[in-house]
Amino acid sequence: MDISRADHFRHVFLAALSGERLHHDVVVDLQHLSFCDSSGLNALLAARTVAAESSQNLYLAAPREQFTRLLEITGAGDLFTIEPVPPL
Repeated sequence: MDISRADHFRHVFLAALSGERLHHDVVVDLQHLSFCDSSGLNALLAARTVAAESSQNLYLAAPREQFTRLLEITGAGDLFTIEPVPPL
């Protein structure tokens, strides 16, 4: 996810939070994400903030090595709950 896709992610994420239920978990399935730059990471960090403000949980599932490395380099890894596989 780069600058050309980050805005689309933001729109989809906000739509996921605006469902009928007042509280639900949101899982971002990263198993097919082959690249993420700072724009993508910033979109995920903003999504985390929006979820937390509305008392919802945000999970990242099945991140690839490049994304995991990005989290390590930036120190953002501790800010997310990461699951090894997406839920069924």
